[in-house]
Amino acid sequence: MNDKPKSFWKKTWKGPRLFLIWLVLMIVTIVAFSIGILTIGKPFTEPEVYEVLISAVVGASLLFGLWLFIRWLRCWRNCKRFLFGLACFVTLIALFYAEEDWRGKYAWEKFKREWEAKGEKFDRQSVVPPPVPDDQNFALTPLVFTSYGQMLTRDGKMIPGKERATNFMNRMQMSIAGDDSLLDWRTNGTGNWQKAEAANLTAWQTYYRALATKTNLFPIAPQPQTPAQDVLLALSKCDSTIEELREESRLPYSRFPLEYDKDRPFDILLPHLSCLKSCGRVLQLRSLAELQNSQSEKALADVKLLLRLTDSIRTEPFLISHLVRIAMANLALQPVWEGLAEHRWSDAQLVELDRELADPDFLSDYKLAMRGEMVLCQEGVIDYLQRHPEQISNMSDDGGSTRSAPTVSINDLIPSGWFYQNQLRCSRFMVQQCLPLADLEHRIISPANLRQANAALDLEFKHASPYNRLEVLFLPALGGAVKKFANAQSSVDLARVAIALERYRLAHGEYPESLDALSPQFIAKLPHDIINGQPLHYRRISNGQFFLYSVGWNETDDGGEVGLRKDGSVDISAGDWVWRYLEK
Repeated sequence: MNDKPKSFWKKTWKGPRLFLIWLVLMIVTIVAFSIGILTIGKPFTEPEVYEVLISAVVGASLLFGLWLFIRWLRCWRNCKRFLFGLACFVTLIALFYAEEDWRGKYAWEKFKREWEAKGEKFDRQSVVPPPVPDDQNFALTPLVFTSYGQMLTRDGKMIPGKERATNFMNRMQMSIAGDDSLLDWRTNGTGNWQKAEAANLTAWQTYYRALATKTNLFPIAPQPQTPAQDVLLALSKCDSTIEELREESRLPYSRFPLEYDKDRPFDILLPHLSCLKSCGRVLQLRSLAELQNSQSEKALADVKLLLRLTDSIRTEPFLISHLVRIAMANLALQPVWEGLAEHRWSDAQLVELDRELADPDFLSDYKLAMRGEMVLCQEGVIDYLQRHPEQISNMSDDGGSTRSAPTVSINDLIPSGWFYQNQLRCSRFMVQQCLPLADLEHRIISPANLRQANAALDLEFKHASPYNRLEVLFLPALGGAVKKFANAQSSVDLARVAIALERYRLAHGEYPESLDALSPQFIAKLPHDIINGQPLHYRRISNGQFFLYSVGWNETDDGGEVGLRKDGSVDISAGDWVWRYLEK
């Protein structure tokens, strides 16, 4: 009796027949691809022919393998083996996720407990400035509100773009120039105390008078006055705003209403920063003109207001906020320097300036900024990415991202433990390497310690792994910031010592032989070199002037030489950090 014919799936296929099946599948695939391309209505190109052939081979092989697998699976014994193997594989995957999640979370929580016991904090509230009474808050006053009111409400909520008023007037957005193509005011107009360069008010006078022939943006006198008088007249358009700002600045507190609890920390808006800096430029140029116009009391008032604006964002835990503060403090030092160089400050005014400059502490500010980067910009972002892993692919080098529609990607398969491991590595590097760079006890920021931190960072990135994928995005940009904080503190310290030297000169008719003669009569305590903890370098020179300097970031005494780039700008990485005056 003949056996019943076997089905297509159970029939034995060997040798040439298997090859024939694979060949048929490949031909069918080639035809399908060709029809798809021809329906588009364009002729084949040579690369497309190769693509079709390669795709056909791969597609046919996959279909052939699938057919063989289905044939093998139809045997009950093979099916049981497959199901058993699949169950084992799923179990291994589950164990892998469970182990990675537990290990990552355990390591992170263990690290947190150890450092919290040492006084470190890792929650958002530890860096968010405390609330202040609304009626005593400078940042909520009517004029200051205009610096951010188009984007934020008074309680910090973001106003959607379509709901923002198009006719909103930002009264804080002042300007010292219109069409700046007529004058390169940004490089030579306001001077540079670090290079012992005074402001060029004649250039500003020429600029404003030339601009007046094209626009009435700045008021100008019919006939030329002194450069200082013409500059003050041009800036008089800001007088009422500045006086209102001066009145509001007398409030004791300042806390801008920022949305610190945002789900995406990189979405926190900081629109007020550019406005504060633009106000600072106006106040700087005004005070320089007032000094040259023999109005030192008004110049002092404007310098104090500029320093008050600088202080108004001191409690913000953002690196960018403190970099803006450093830039604004440098603006304030130019009129201080020019008033000292020209001996325009009285002793009483110098006492006030010293009191104002004694307040900034850029070493403490560095630690606040770094903690803010750690808690908000690292841990906050990593926590967000753990809940929205699809956004990892959109991450940019600065830690920001762009919104995109939720999609399923390989990032959705990342174990949560890997996020904890990245969070651990970011925070560990911050508390062990970045934060200690500013030694508050000894008032030192050591470049050698930064080199060690950079070497440790290189080791962190030497071997790429899932545990440092996000760490690579967040950490590299942080190390160089400490140099700017060190330079800012050194600049303020040099200014205070220079003020004490000028007070000594007013009392004795000349500068002292050494800095030891200044304390405690003219300065309560002499600052030391922020770089190495040694005394600042000081020497009198033959023309009755002096050199006062720190060894700077290169840790080398260059004899008071300022480091310059090829374009003539100051390079704080080279040379000394110097306070000196022009030879007369």
